[in-house]
Formats: sequence, C-alpha cells, structure tokens
Amino acid sequence: MEFSNSYTALGTAFYKSVPPEPVKDPRLFLWNGQLAEDLQLGEIGDPPPEQLVYALSGNSILPGSEPIALAYAGHQFGNFVPQLGDGRAHLLGEIVDRAGEWRDVQLKGSGPTPFSRSGDGRYALGPAIREFIMGEAMHAMGIPTTRSLAVTTSSEIVFRETAQQGAVLTRIAASHLRVGSFEYFAARQNHQALEQLCDYAIHRHYPELQEHDNQRFILLLEKVMKRQIDLVVEWMRVGFIHGVMNTDNTAISGETIDYGPCAMMGTYNPNTVFSSIDRQGRYAFGNQPSMAQWNMARFAEAILPVIDDDEKKAIEKASDCLALFPGLFKDRYYQMMARKIGISQIKSSDQTLISSLLDRLKNQRLDYTGSFDRLTRSLTSQTEEIALRNELDDWYSEWRTRLQQQTLEINPQEVMQQANPIVIPRNQHMERVIQSCTQEGDAGAAEHFLDVLLSPYDLTENTPSYQTSLPDEDLGYRTFCGT
Repeated sequence: MEFSNSYTALGTAFYKSVPPEPVKDPRLFLWNGQLAEDLQLGEIGDPPPEQLVYALSGNSILPGSEPIALAYAGHQFGNFVPQLGDGRAHLLGEIVDRAGEWRDVQLKGSGPTPFSRSGDGRYALGPAIREFIMGEAMHAMGIPTTRSLAVTTSSEIVFRETAQQGAVLTRIAASHLRVGSFEYFAARQNHQALEQLCDYAIHRHYPELQEHDNQRFILLLEKVMKRQIDLVVEWMRVGFIHGVMNTDNTAISGETIDYGPCAMMGTYNPNTVFSSIDRQGRYAFGNQPSMAQWNMARFAEAILPVIDDDEKKAIEKASDCLALFPGLFKDRYYQMMARKIGISQIKSSDQTLISSLLDRLKNQRLDYTGSFDRLTRSLTSQTEEIALRNELDDWYSEWRTRLQQQTLEINPQEVMQQANPIVIPRNQHMERVIQSCTQEGDAGAAEHFLDVLLSPYDLTENTPSYQTSLPDEDLGYRTFCGT
C-alpha cells in the first residue's frame, strides 16, 4: 500500500497530526475482497497479510502513511458548531485504485484525537457492521458512497447504550472533504485557507474547473450542488433515510458518508424517521431534498469570500446558483420516478400519475420496495396484475395505458428492473444480522446477507429469505449514531 499525503501539504491549520491508539488483541472480522482488489491490495480470494490487519487496527503505521485528524465545523440539526473534526478517526493517506483514482484510507474508531471533545475515540462492533453492510449495499445499487475495506475487532469494551465489543473500521472515500470543512475556515474568517481548500477540492474532484480561473469557485458551488441533487434522488429511489444530514456529513464528492442512524424505509410514508436523535423529524425521508438544499446554502455562505471580492456580487452569484436547485431536483426526481414505473420519456402529465401512486402507497400503508417490484412483475404475471388492479383501482389501468403509448423499442419492464431493487438491507434483517454477529462473535450472518445484497436487481437462490417484510414492522424502530 503506497501512500500519498496531499492533505498535509495544505498546512497544519487543516489537521492535527496524531497516531492511532493501539487496541488489544486485534483480529480481522470482515474483509472486502472485491474492494481490496480494486485498490490493488491483492486478489479477491486472498486474505490480507497479518501485517496489514495489524495496521488497519491502528496498532502500527504503514510505510509512507502520515496519520492525521481533519479539522471541520458543521451545522448539526440546524445549529452551528464552529469546531468538530475527526474525534475518532485517522486519515492514513491516499492510494490509487485500479482505475487511476485517488482514494482516502481512513480508520474509524482508532482512538481519541484533539477533536474528541471528551469522547473515547472508539467504535462499537455493531455500528461498524452496519456501516460495512450499508456501504456495500448502496454501492451495489449504484449509489455513490464511501465503502468499507475491513472491520477489525479488539478485546476492549466500548460503552454506548450498552457495553459492546470494540472495533475499528477502515473507510475508503473519494475524499473526506465536507461542507463543514469549508465552514470551519469561514467561521475563522481565514480566507486564504478557504481559497486553498476550494482549490484543493477542485483539483481532487472537479479538475475541469481549473481552466475557469475567476469563475471556478461559483462553478464549484454549482458542481457540488448538482452532485448532491443526484445523490439524494438516488436515496429516494431506493427508500434510504440518512438520518443525520448535518453539514459535517455532507461530502463535497457527492458520496454518501457517515452511516450512523441510517435505515431503509419499509412501509411508504414521506414522514418516516428512524433516528433516535431526530426528535423533530428534520431529516425524515421526504425532507431530504429540502435539507440538501439547506446544506448547499450553508456551503454557499461559507465560500462567499472567494466567489467574489465584492460581497454583494458574491451573494448575487451564489443566490442565482442556489435558485436553480428546486427546478433541477424536480426534473431529476420525476425522471427517476418515471423509470421506476417504466416510463423512459417523461411527460408533464406523468408527474400526476407518479404522485397519485405515492398517495395510494401511503394511504394503504404499502411497502415501498415491494410495491415497485410487484408492479414490475405484473407486466408478465397475471396473478400479480389481478392483485394490483384490485389494490390500486383505476390507477393501474391508467398506468398500463400510459405504457402502451411508448414506442415499441422501449421495454418498460427492463426499464423498471434497472430502477427497482428487489432486495434492500431491510431493518429487521439488518438488526438480526448484527445481533447474530455480535453475540456469536462470527461474521457468517453478515457475509450471507452481503452475498444477497451484492445482487440487488437479481433473484438469487437466497434472495427470498431477505425480502420478507411484516406489517408495521418498522413502527417504533430506532437507530443510533454509535458515538
């Protein structure tokens, strides 16, 4: 593993140099062989060498690595906190994958840092398993995401809601730049550092903007905004609820990051909330688009000083850019939803058709993933067609008529199969897997779950075991951030 350390070149104002804190009795629990191959760390079936496992537990430093904890701020549930930072994570550096892309390698749960704010700097095994599974499931569904290379365990106990076994997770990301990274320097009125960070973000993620010189920072806002729109539209496609869309959890790269109190929606309801800390429903499923827009407004505020030296002009440019958000999101959202019901070329009247279906799903308390799977199968299954005609009344006939209006070259079922996963990491199965792994001290349940989740659009022999849902199974279900 050959490291580069580009972030340290920005200067010590951006991070704190701090080594991971070793754990007792480190052992490999989960290993992502496919990702390891992508990162040029070996072949899929090869176990990692003991030296690597030791390093990914934080017990040794790999050659070339310069472990650091990143500084950032953030709006947490709407309230600004001027200093957060990596309180239990260490960025080891970057490596190049097989595609020639730079990837951050970060340890999570690797000990306290100067940003720990009295925290223990550790991670529990249960949340680490959740992050590993959710990241791989999202990746398999085609959604931009950070991924997990490994979960290692220790004999240490971590105290959260209960006493739990400690773990260290190795996270791979396009970068760990967040909206909060920019807010950190904006709050300190350090415009030089802010410009450095913006140029670093452009170099890392949007190199095509480098040729635009004076316009590059307003174009950076536009690029980041569009990636957030694409990301949240994809969340809505599969029923994913992030649970804690704070600005420090909003990645500039457009990847899903920080799988804390996340969950998957079962019964369709846009007001669905599972996070134990989201008592007001700020980050409910249906609020995610508006929260993404809110976060982009905070990003715009943070980089105003570098958009234009004239504050009034900077505000005008940023406001004009942000004003595009609702229209862009609406277009992308309805295009996505149209594909979920087999429509490739959307008409304005299709928005009513889509909204009417969602109203029926909500009023009849129907399962989100299951309903779209049934619609897909109803195109070739008479049994499913009859059942849905009874459940959805005139909507079903209207929908079938709309599909017949498309050109013969378009196969609506193929369009739907590509848009609608048939299996997701449902909450009840996730909890059962985590419980089995933590109680038995064995990763078998997680590995079996992952085998199915890695083929979310295909019906495999074991898929039906993880498709089951129970009426009202998610009532009272709560997830926790793991800190």
